[in-house]
Amino acid sequence: MLTKKQTIAALDEIAKMFPDAHCELVHDNPFELLIAVVLSAQTTDANVNNVTKTLFRKYKTPEDYVRTPLEELERDIRSIGLYRSKAKNIKKLCETLIEKYNGEVPRTREELMTLAGVGRKTANVVISVAFGVPAIAVDTHVERVSKRLGICRWNDSVREVEETLMKKIPKERWSEAHHQLIFFGRYHCKARSPQCDICPLLDMCREGKKRMKK
Repeated sequence: MLTKKQTIAALDEIAKMFPDAHCELVHDNPFELLIAVVLSAQTTDANVNNVTKTLFRKYKTPEDYVRTPLEELERDIRSIGLYRSKAKNIKKLCETLIEKYNGEVPRTREELMTLAGVGRKTANVVISVAFGVPAIAVDTHVERVSKRLGICRWNDSVREVEETLMKKIPKERWSEAHHQLIFFGRYHCKARSPQCDICPLLDMCREGKKRMKK
């Protein structure tokens, strides 16, 4: 596996490639971000943004979601995968926001994870992007890149990937590294067609070296 020093060197190269890496889910406040991240499970940010462009004009507060019939909310997000379960979770999490948090999005990972449809990854995105708390959210891109480069082991769980990244990356870089790894995986080290032949990290990438020998 890559050492801590090698991991930081790899991130430095990725930072050069994607200096403006950021959360691509369009939102204006923590509540909209929370809803957008819940919607983003197993779909693309582009798909979510297409839906929330209209959704966020119709629903401004947790109360708006709660008072809307489930069937209507399902229709509003129908173009997104798993829309039925996501609609149920959104209504439930909004009920909890009203009952436990005065309608405000909680600021800790632990509190966020008490909300329906919110796992560790979603909570990490919210605390990092909305509240500036250092965190690394491991999505499919972060996991793929970390394993291909050899930062982590192939059989590591998502939680183990997160813990390894937190050990090898300085805490003050966690949030920016999260976005940079996502951009690198989304636009360069793609799942099906990684651009190994033009990758500046090829010399340190175990997967890339294997691919280039084929």
